[in-house]
Amino acid sequence: MSISAKDIRNIAIIGHSGEGKTTLCEAMLFNGGSIDRMGKIDQGTTVSDFDEQEIAKRSSISLSVTHTFWKQVKLNILDVPGFYDFESEMNEALRASGAALVVMGADGTVSVGAEKAIAQCLKLKKPMIIFLNGMDKENADYRASVNALKEKYRGKIAPIQIPIMEGNKMTGVVNALTEKAYRFTTLGPQDIEIPQELAGEVEEMQYSLMETAAENDEVLLEKYFEDGKLSQEDTIHGIRKGIFSINTIPVMAGSALQNRGVINLMNEIVKYMPQAAERRELPASDLGTGTVIGVTCDEEKPFAAQVFKTSIDPFVGKLNYLRVNRGCLKTGMTVLNPNTGARERINALYVVNGKKQEAVNELTAGDIGAVAKLSDTGTGDTLCDESAPVKFDAILFLKPTLYKAVYAKARGTEDKIFAGLSRLMEEDKSFTVTKDPDTGEMLLGGQGEMQIEIIAKKLKTKFGVEVDLRKPAIAYKETILSTATAEGKYKKQTGGHGQYGHCKMRFEPSEQVFEFAEEVVGGAVPKNYFPAVEKGIMECLPHGVLAGYPVINLKAVLYDGSYHEVDSSEAAFKAAAELAFREGLKNASPVLLEPISKVRVAIPDQYLGDVLGDINKRRGRIIGMDTQEDVQIVTAEIPKSEIMEYSTDLRALTQGKGKFTETFARYEQASDAVLQEVLKSAK
Repeated sequence: MSISAKDIRNIAIIGHSGEGKTTLCEAMLFNGGSIDRMGKIDQGTTVSDFDEQEIAKRSSISLSVTHTFWKQVKLNILDVPGFYDFESEMNEALRASGAALVVMGADGTVSVGAEKAIAQCLKLKKPMIIFLNGMDKENADYRASVNALKEKYRGKIAPIQIPIMEGNKMTGVVNALTEKAYRFTTLGPQDIEIPQELAGEVEEMQYSLMETAAENDEVLLEKYFEDGKLSQEDTIHGIRKGIFSINTIPVMAGSALQNRGVINLMNEIVKYMPQAAERRELPASDLGTGTVIGVTCDEEKPFAAQVFKTSIDPFVGKLNYLRVNRGCLKTGMTVLNPNTGARERINALYVVNGKKQEAVNELTAGDIGAVAKLSDTGTGDTLCDESAPVKFDAILFLKPTLYKAVYAKARGTEDKIFAGLSRLMEEDKSFTVTKDPDTGEMLLGGQGEMQIEIIAKKLKTKFGVEVDLRKPAIAYKETILSTATAEGKYKKQTGGHGQYGHCKMRFEPSEQVFEFAEEVVGGAVPKNYFPAVEKGIMECLPHGVLAGYPVINLKAVLYDGSYHEVDSSEAAFKAAAELAFREGLKNASPVLLEPISKVRVAIPDQYLGDVLGDINKRRGRIIGMDTQEDVQIVTAEIPKSEIMEYSTDLRALTQGKGKFTETFARYEQASDAVLQEVLKSAK
């Protein structure tokens, strides 16, 4: 069925983990008739949490796409995981959606996840509604929650309803905009008279909404000044305009678990949230002209879409989820992927509800669906008409902040493990697999412990291989602080030709990683053996004399030696150089070097003291502080060994509000305490 963009609302459900986003999605699907009964998270029966790991953890771990219909409008609902490790999933969802539904507990505070969700919507200019969930809970406090929001987002918060409470239970709601009251029943909300005890509060809220509406429109502002009030129609127009411009954030309340207030919420989504046709122009590169253009949601223009999610199933294959930004996509079409240069044929199109797929013939501008078995297309890629090639901006994926070394539990399964990880990286671009050039370990990098643990479990369930995740080795180095000379003599007689090599060498510190020089006079060592001596030293560099770590910043000088006309050989001089290396470095004040990381930590003001104290405990040095709005940026240098699990520790220290980036700075001499610890581990 073809559907117009004006009859589509694309909504991302975002917020803190555990606030009821998936349950709210379930209630909306039930109310829209897409499912016969609401599933439960603890039973693993919800539409959007269908992955084995989600069912086991009773928590969303990946973005899920669902849809339903309400008042002849299609609601594409994107259920987004709220745990910190999966923040990139929110970026995917917000790229595809035109608006957001921020779900927040009604406990009188603004959770960290809600703060992050609202901040991202403000940054991306995404209209939003805040839904205070859990109004059936004992500690629910609607007014305290609204006040907490008003305190944090001054001038933006516009509560449009007042809950009707009986004891601690929400039994109905008054909508101040429409001046209607409803009581929740098993058959849905029923009209009732506005309770007398709430009349004063309703009137106060109405005037507040009139003021908010007037502030969003100059004509309405004039009317409000002249008449002292606005009509209901004008107020709704002003509020809708404010929502679209992100100046106004409506607040509603209910209980997703009890399906109370959800129908009212769906009504408001249809009424106030932007139509897919109203979406702001999307910037894109016009590959024909080389200019940046704004792509509008126009069904009549050439096709252009962006893939915002990819799922991989070992049996079903690859499924690319996309939002059609322009034109129409039909089965049988051949489209261009400008990111890879590939031409892709569209053999099967679907609209989806969790893991269920329904085949369709076309997807029009503004709609969301999925394409199966594209060979050369991944998350973030553009698909477009070949006659009008465009490319949309890339989706932001956070860089890994926690790394684990990957080892196979069963020998011989290494290739299968890395093939599986490569497939999983098509699904999730926020983790990486890299080889540490210093330690040789394969490193799995992600946002946190949970994400890395889930990747390991997916390897087992989807690809049948198990991995052992370990703390990565620290790439220590060794060097020398003074100059020393050493003699290496390799002499071996085995009958017939013997082996003879003799070199005298000087070892000294260098600014280069390694340099070799010769100062031999009088032909004590023939020139044709110089390369063998250098090769002998270079082969020793990976294993220093202190703890077996690679040696850097070393200059080796061959200044004398001797040879035998018959018995000398390149192999003998190579062996002699190795003997000189071992003896010389021991006498040249060898030291251990540890890698130092440059870390930039972004934290709210209230955590500054705790974070600075923690950095000092980690042997860190503060090298700068900067303030950006209400966020402190601390720049420090910290030994790599002290921040291997900093991602987890910083979250605990800042209640999940802190972020950091890390880059390699340099090597520094390790203290005696560190050296002793390393030697102990080496033994």
